[in-house]
Amino acid sequence: DYIGARALVSSLPKVEWLLGDRGYDADWFREALKDKGIRACIPGRKQRKKTVKYDKRRYRRRNRIEIMFGRLKDWRRVATRYDRCPKVFLSAIALAALVIYWL
Repeated sequence: DYIGARALVSSLPKVEWLLGDRGYDADWFREALKDKGIRACIPGRKQRKKTVKYDKRRYRRRNRIEIMFGRLKDWRRVATRYDRCPKVFLSAIALAALVIYWL
């Protein structure tokens, strides 16, 4: 995971926290985030010799985001991205989110 993140670090928006799973646990990635003023909430890998402190409560809340994406992917139109136009695709996501969370 963190190998692909190397290309995206420079284009990260100004945020306060970055929540990630153990796949993003790398010292260089943590340093790059720190240089941009972003606090990392990433647990350390099991084989890491020096334990890394992270906000466990905040990390548990990351699950809500994953559940939301899972529910959106239940909509075949969103999961397979039938709509190539970004505006129409965003509209499909908004419609799916409205039905999922309003009904």
